[in-house]
Amino acid sequence: MASIDYRHFTLGVEEEYMVIDPTTRELKSHEQKIVQEGQKLIMDKVKAEMHQAVVEVGTDICANVEEAYKDVTVLRNTISKIAEDLGLWVGASGTHPFSLWENQLITDHIRYNEIVNELQEAARSNLIFGLHVHVGMEDRKMAIHIANSARYFLPHVYALSTNSPFWEGRKTGYKSFRSKVFDKFPRTGIPDRFDSIEAMIIM
Repeated sequence: MASIDYRHFTLGVEEEYMVIDPTTRELKSHEQKIVQEGQKLIMDKVKAEMHQAVVEVGTDICANVEEAYKDVTVLRNTISKIAEDLGLWVGASGTHPFSLWENQLITDHIRYNEIVNELQEAARSNLIFGLHVHVGMEDRKMAIHIANSARYFLPHVYALSTNSPFWEGRKTGYKSFRSKVFDKFPRTGIPDRFDSIEAMIIM
């Protein structure tokens, strides 16, 4: 594995922003207006999320970190400007420090309706925001090797990325309460070690 050609890897970044009322600082539904206006400028790089006070953006498939950085910068500036024009703010953190999930509206979409129907309160209360980095690679053996190796480093990355000590107006005692909220969803946490793609599919 010593002679890795990094040109065979690609990156994609997704970010979920909270939509905020500038006066109260509470989460606020943007009624998909940010998505509607955003799609005029950046097409399908912006989309609705399950909660109406969230907006998601995603980069193109990027060849390297520099390319991803430029794309993310454009997306952040675009969404921030659209929100400002609509009298709203956008913010980024693992959780909102005091807004109540019980007061948030769910986006009327077949996928989200199915999730809520299946997971009920676990889905409704999953009012969290994330930054997801996707790494594309051509070789499945390499993908399994990296997935297995990354398990060791995940707690370190987690420790460096903590940003959600508050939940519904309370100090939780955790540096990243987002992870505790997300624990209620299936297939979360550090993945198992797999010897092959086939073993992963069987799971």
